[in-house]
Amino acid sequence: MSKLETLIQQLCPDGIEYKKLGEVATISRGGNFQKKDFVEQGVPCIHYGQIYTRYGLFADKTFTFISEEKAQKQKMASKNDIIMAVTSENIEDVCKCLAWLGDENVAVSGHAAIIHHSLNAKYLVYFLHSEQFFSQKVKLAHGTKVIEVTPDALNNIMLPVPPLEVQCEIVRILDNFTELTAELT
Repeated sequence: MSKLETLIQQLCPDGIEYKKLGEVATISRGGNFQKKDFVEQGVPCIHYGQIYTRYGLFADKTFTFISEEKAQKQKMASKNDIIMAVTSENIEDVCKCLAWLGDENVAVSGHAAIIHHSLNAKYLVYFLHSEQFFSQKVKLAHGTKVIEVTPDALNNIMLPVPPLEVQCEIVRILDNFTELTAELT
């Protein structure tokens, strides 16, 4: 029996509980800065378009910054928050997200959601890139040229919420798998 199977048997003998995302998270919209607001140095920021083009599943540093003055009027993500692009040109990219693992707060642009939650951040990001999530988001997405999922609609996403020890073991397994895949590539 694997470590994961043992943990599940010990910690959730009656099965893993499912909850709505809104039960384990608060979801808010990002701020209102634009690419033209980028500066060489300042407060770290993530523009929603960068989530598709520059970031992977996790980040602890940003590629861009905004001024202190501009940042004072923005919505900020904290360590372990999820930053999700809620607008896209296609169904595949809408809701693409990353876990912010940096120690510094980061400004988040509009067309993005900040998900502050009580789960393992990597576990939640892995779930938000799963087929199980995809099948739910397609029902929430609307638009033709521009596809959007409103942050409020995300509250109803159903997800498995095992105990934290189980979440950590799932993350360990997926991290190892991701590393092995990268090595093979």
